[in-house]
Amino acid sequence: MAPAADRQGYWGPPTSTLEWCEENYAVSYYIAEFWNTVSNLIFILPPIYGAIQTYKDGLEKRYLAAYLCLTAVGLGSWCFHMTLKYEMQLLDELPMIYSCCVFVYCLYECFKYKNTVNYPLLFLLITYSFVVSIVYLNLKEPVFHQIMYGTLVSIIVLRSVYIVLWVYPWLRGLGYTSLTVFLMGFFLWNVDNIFCDKLRALREKMPPVVGAVTQFHAWWHILTGLGSYLHILLSLYTRTLFLKHRPKVKFVFGIWPVLLVEPPKKL
Repeated sequence: MAPAADRQGYWGPPTSTLEWCEENYAVSYYIAEFWNTVSNLIFILPPIYGAIQTYKDGLEKRYLAAYLCLTAVGLGSWCFHMTLKYEMQLLDELPMIYSCCVFVYCLYECFKYKNTVNYPLLFLLITYSFVVSIVYLNLKEPVFHQIMYGTLVSIIVLRSVYIVLWVYPWLRGLGYTSLTVFLMGFFLWNVDNIFCDKLRALREKMPPVVGAVTQFHAWWHILTGLGSYLHILLSLYTRTLFLKHRPKVKFVFGIWPVLLVEPPKKL
């Protein structure tokens, strides 16, 4: 692990419209932002497990899509932070929009009968994704993407709060945990952006492993990855309750939550 300073690396000069506070190629010649890259594992591995479990339980394919979309965000973000290339940045940012649209559809369709499709909502979300993509590809303004992403997150939060306050109050713990963890990640994302110079100066005085703890964009990945995963659990729990299934949250190795769903009892 090298001193905290930008270096030249395998992928060449960055072409992305954004660079984060982590020092480039400080850990590996082949990975531009090492900690921002490997922290994406939380977006990749748990949702794959969730998708497999959803398939085994025979649940609706939109929840399979939700898990796989979260994995796509993680893979895109991995490629972006590993290379800092503009094309890879798009693989990170655009799936964030698409995955949130899937989350919105799942959450707003929790209380519909099985095998129904809300075509107006589907059309609206596809149109939103298409318009945001076209505008962003031409505008290349990260703030635009952040506003569009934030709009979708706000819609998800409002619906989630409605569900845990007035429909299934016993899901408040899961809902509030998801929201709190996500907001903690957003807070650290802002700290990383605002105090970058001070954080870099602090890392120069720290042992590399200790300095890694101050990579707050990596923490943003970890916390928002966990928050998004918990949101899918909340949405899936709500849906399976409505369909009279018997969902249960179990903890793998006593740590990681997964949802196991048993079919309705036969009368």
